[in-house]
This record gives sequence, structure tokens and C-alpha cells, in this order.
Amino acid sequence: MSIRAESQVAKERERHVGEVHTRLTITNRADEIRATSGLIREVEVRTITLDDVLVDTGATTLCLPQDLVEALGLQLLEEVSVATATGITTARVYEDAKLSLYGRTGTFDCIALPEGTQPLLGVIPLERLGLEPDLQNQRLRVLPDHGRQTYILAPSPIIY
Repeated sequence: MSIRAESQVAKERERHVGEVHTRLTITNRADEIRATSGLIREVEVRTITLDDVLVDTGATTLCLPQDLVEALGLQLLEEVSVATATGITTARVYEDAKLSLYGRTGTFDCIALPEGTQPLLGVIPLERLGLEPDLQNQRLRVLPDHGRQTYILAPSPIIY
């Protein structure tokens, strides 16, 4: 390996130290429901797989660039005020983004970001899916979902 190539590899490692990136699939849950009801064909269900989503514990929920929100056909739920590093601004919240990763699935709201922005996976989906960032190994850790070690908590007593 040349000195230039080694330097580039070192820069790549340095840039990603302490970051966790993941692959996830996002499906329009409303499309899935329409397909199950026979209103659209299964092949019409909009879904995308992203290979480089940044796990961001400073973000509340899933955040996707506007062009991906549009490609998925997610429906606008509301506009909300959000706190950013540069101050308070308004953001659009979309609904019915079904996430699938590490064998777990859940449906979440999604905040639209400007086009070209890095997709982010925030703490609400992470907690709900039983995933936590392992910064040392730069990956997500899957928490147990059964037995005495389950991450799922509920009040007692539960009525069935």
C-alpha cells in the first residue's frame, strides 16, 4: 500500500471513530396495509434499503432526506418545532415508516431533512427495537427480547 493510500485509510478511520453506522430497510407501512387489503399489488409497496445510516443518539427519531421521504411516499403528519445546533426551526414529520434491521421491525414517525443530508437513526427507534450503540466496536448491539434479561419493560400486573 502506498503512503498516500495509507494516509487515506487513516483519515477514513479517524473520521468514523466513535460513530456507528448501520444498514436498514424502510417500508411505507400504509402501502403494506393497502397491499394486504388487495388495494395495491405487493410489488407496489414502496421500500428502500440504506447502507450507511448514522446512529445518532442526539436525534429523537428517524430522520431522512426529503427526497427519500418522497420516494417512500410517506404522508405528512404535522409540522413541529425542533431544536438544532443552530437554534429552533420548523420540521415536517411524516408517518408510517416501517424500519427493519437486525431481525427487528417497528413503525415510526420520520423527520424530513434537506436533500443530500445523512440519514439518521435516533433514540426512539433504537430503544423500541432493543438496539444500543456499541461505540467501541462501532456497531449496534441487539438486546435480548426474552427471558429474565429482556429489554422490554411493562408495569405490573399485565392483563391479558
